[in-house]
Amino acid sequence: MRTVVGFPGNSGGRTLDNKLKPGDRDYVAALASGLQVLTAFDAEHSRMTLTEMAGRTDMDRAKARRFLLTLESLGYVRRDGRYFELTPRVLELSQAFQSSNQYHTVIQHYLRDITEEIGESSSLSVLDGIEVVYVVRSAAPHRLMAITLSAGTRLPAAYTSMGRVLLAQLSDSELEARLLQIEPQAHTPQSLTTREELRKAILQARRQGYCIIDQELDLGLRSVAAPVFAGNGDLLGAVNISTNAARVPMEVLEQDYLPRLQQLAATVQKTIRSAAG
Repeated sequence: MRTVVGFPGNSGGRTLDNKLKPGDRDYVAALASGLQVLTAFDAEHSRMTLTEMAGRTDMDRAKARRFLLTLESLGYVRRDGRYFELTPRVLELSQAFQSSNQYHTVIQHYLRDITEEIGESSSLSVLDGIEVVYVVRSAAPHRLMAITLSAGTRLPAAYTSMGRVLLAQLSDSELEARLLQIEPQAHTPQSLTTREELRKAILQARRQGYCIIDQELDLGLRSVAAPVFAGNGDLLGAVNISTNAARVPMEVLEQDYLPRLQQLAATVQKTIRSAAG
């Protein structure tokens, strides 16, 4: 299948079994634990006590304390009484990713054009394991989900249009490996609830080159997605348009929104040089 460039957690042409696992000689457990502490902070847990952090990361208090104090000394965490919180310095980590993937700025421009034209949210995401990670987003004023979607948000790949498009780009062997990691869930009455159903839906997305999902992750949420490639054919990610099912019929997604995404993908492929050179 296609080569994937510049994405966190993506194995590219390697099989998943080639990734290091805890206990392997080259696996740095301390680094993994430090990153676990950093990523434990989110919108619902922006400030935590030591006890809360230990519970969130499944660490004992002494271990969690050492990592928090180390991150504090490096400037990524600060204390406010009993509470710990992230500092703006963590933005340097995302800035490094953004600056090494300059195509994001170009794609965001096109996504904003779509939002201005049709009044709907549009996003770019990449695949990380069995989740999609939002990288760039142009949000419409109306809210579509209970959670706030923004850069860094993760959603289950199997139940999003972008996720299925990205899973469709994997080789057959890698797709099967990812499917084994997925636990089908009835997020809504519309959700596919077996691996075989998910496999068929992903293979359909591979054949047709796009995916439409109707209220499988959240009732009322309907979206269409297409893959985006660099000039040399390397996969950059997937773009989507998401909308409310009560407001926009399926025919509009297929006949209006899908061609817009395909035009965006074609324009990007002509103008962006692959990050792989």
